[in-house]
Amino acid sequence: MVRIGAHVDRDDPLAHAAARDAQVVQFFLGDPQGWKGPEIPESAAALKTSDIDVYVHAPYVINVATANNRIRIPSRKLLAGQLEAAASIGAKGLIVHGGHVNKDDDPQIGFDNWRKVFERLETPIPVLIENTAGGGNAMARRLERVARLWDALDGFDVGFCLDTCHAHAGGEDLADVVDRVKAITGRIDLVHCNDSRDAFDSGADRHANLGKGQIDPELILTVCRAAGAPVVVETPSDGQAADIAFLRERL
Repeated sequence: MVRIGAHVDRDDPLAHAAARDAQVVQFFLGDPQGWKGPEIPESAAALKTSDIDVYVHAPYVINVATANNRIRIPSRKLLAGQLEAAASIGAKGLIVHGGHVNKDDDPQIGFDNWRKVFERLETPIPVLIENTAGGGNAMARRLERVARLWDALDGFDVGFCLDTCHAHAGGEDLADVVDRVKAITGRIDLVHCNDSRDAFDSGADRHANLGKGQIDPELILTVCRAAGAPVVVETPSDGQAADIAFLRERL
């Protein structure tokens, strides 16, 4: 049986899991839009000994692909700190967005910069690169770019997180996206199971509760079944318990 859970606040992940009947929690270790180092939650010891699976989402500001040293170098440092902290609380993986290069930059710069990260980074737990919804020169919006990224990372143990909203908004057909991703990466480690408030190929990263957006719920279920990976809903919090119940009943 697929384990299902939600993205929650870090103040008390176990209480949030209980309120949602979640078997998995994902949370940030600080401000997702800030550059400060990770903050270990007070419940870390209890989390580590619980039967709840834990994933940590890295801050959105991290962009290790960019050619801008003022962003890339702090991004690498923050990523390393997040990995160490996530490992210390027993997380099963650290999710990080693929990032982007500037509009007129050769995307190969971004792929090469990602390789340099793994050449220098200690990875006590898996890094799960997530597909993104928008960005004209993104590393992981289109699967053709994901394929180039995985070519650049050949030889390293890199995981993949598939977000259904991002794939839909990024212009990738959900009907066969799992097969196409696995043909590139060989694996899907986690599914971010989200409906989308916006249209196909809109480039807009705005999540909706399941059945409340523009993705056919059957397509979302198809992705979850085919991926065979743990599922985390990152939907509006007041509907997460219903989203988890919906998935558990049908999966």
